Amino acid sequence: MQLNYKVHGEGFPFVILHGLFGNLDNWSTIARKWAEDFKVILVDLRNHGRSPHADEMTYPLMAEDLAAFLEEQGIDRCHLLGHSMGGKVAMQCALDYPTLVEKLVVVDMAPRRYGRGHDDVFAALKALDPKDIDDRRHADELMAPYMKDEGVRMFLLKNLARDSKDGFRWRMNLEVLDRDYENLIAPIGTAGQTFPGPALFVRGGKSGYVEDDDMDVIEHHFPQAKLVTIADAGHWVHAEQPEKLYTDVKTFLDQPAERVHGAVPDMGE
Repeated sequence: MQLNYKVHGEGFPFVILHGLFGNLDNWSTIARKWAEDFKVILVDLRNHGRSPHADEMTYPLMAEDLAAFLEEQGIDRCHLLGHSMGGKVAMQCALDYPTLVEKLVVVDMAPRRYGRGHDDVFAALKALDPKDIDDRRHADELMAPYMKDEGVRMFLLKNLARDSKDGFRWRMNLEVLDRDYENLIAPIGTAGQTFPGPALFVRGGKSGYVEDDDMDVIEHHFPQAKLVTIADAGHWVHAEQPEKLYTDVKTFLDQPAERVHGAVPDMGE
C-alpha cells in the first residue's frame, strides 16, 4: 500500500491524517503554518485521494498502512494528528505501534462506536454516475435533492477527477467505503490497550462528536489525555477556527514529552 503524501517544511516529523471522504489537501493551509517548525507530512489514507484502492477498510489495516509508510520514509518516531476518521486511525496506530508516536493529537473524535451518520452522503454520492456528468455543476444538481448543505456538497465534489477516457471518476473508493461503513463507525482499541505518551483531544464546542462522558473511554486508552474545547467550531475545527487550533496544537507539541501514566484534567476553552 504505497500511500500518497505531501511534505511541507523540515524538522521533527508531524504526520496529519484527514477524515472520511477527505484527502490530504483538506489540511494544506494549516499544515503550512506548522511547517515553520516541523516536517509536516500530509497523507492520503487508503481508498481516499490519490492513494491506492483496496478491498477492505478497517482501522487495524489503516494503522498498519501508516506504520509501513513511516518505515518506508525512515521515520521511527513522529507526532501524529488525525481528524474524524483519521483520528481513529491515529488512535489505532498509537495503540498498535506506540513506539512510533511521540505525541498524539485527535481532532473531534473519540475511540467509541458512533451511530450511522452518513447515509444521506452515500445517497447523494450514489445519485450520480461520474462518467455521465458534464461538469461539477451538473454533479451538484444531481446531489442536491439528497444533500441540502451546499458546503458539504462542495467538499464531496472535491473527490471528482477527470477521467482520461470518459468524463469523470471518483478518486475515493465509494463502493468499499459504503460496504465497510460499519467498520468505520466501530470503536478502536481492545480492553486494556493503552498508549503511554502525551495525547491531546480537541473538540469543537458546537460539535457533538466528543461528549463529556467520552472522557472515560478516552482516558482508559490514553491515560495522559488532555481535552481542549474550541468554542465557535463544529466538527470541521481546522476550517472554522484554524488560528485557535494551530496555537493549541503548537503549544502542546512544544511541551516536553513525559511518557508516564495518569490522566490530565480538561484544559478548558
